[in-house]
Amino acid sequence: MRMTPRLLFTLALLAAGAAQAQLSSPVPGVKPAQKAAAAPATGVAGVPAGTGPGVHSPDSPFAPLPPRADVVPWPVLTSVKTKTEKNRILPVFDLAQMQLHQKTQRIQGFMMPLDPGEKQSHFLLSSVPLTCSFCTPGGPESMVEVKTRVPVKATMEPVVVEGRFLVLNDDAYGLYYRLTDAVGVK
Repeated sequence: MRMTPRLLFTLALLAAGAAQAQLSSPVPGVKPAQKAAAAPATGVAGVPAGTGPGVHSPDSPFAPLPPRADVVPWPVLTSVKTKTEKNRILPVFDLAQMQLHQKTQRIQGFMMPLDPGEKQSHFLLSSVPLTCSFCTPGGPESMVEVKTRVPVKATMEPVVVEGRFLVLNDDAYGLYYRLTDAVGVK
């Protein structure tokens, strides 16, 4: 079965719900029997799971993204608003996001492969590691679809890629951003 971006996004949302329901996840100051009740049903700070930037838990075995001045900051990408139109949720981009459109940009994030194999030429880059059971994934605003010139090695460590950045107004897969003709950057 081919893993499409939409299928992977749906799996990430399901994982977010499972992560919140896990009784073994450490919540400081809460006894195990209270953990399920302590986790808010809507995610962090009243934001529904699967929206916003995602949450990188301090309990994560993965280090958060290291600060870099040469990449587009995730808060710029995740601050997109949405509107509902004919039973669809569409992005409403602000000037900061639109200024990135069709320009060469660098993005840092965690790789989410879309195909099996050690090398990847098509993957999602996320603001939080989607493989961490303590981290809550964000919505489509916290992911960038990446298509590379040359396949890059799959890793669970943060990666930086550079390419032509596209702001997507009405993507068939529900994504908001795409990086094409990308290359890995150290």
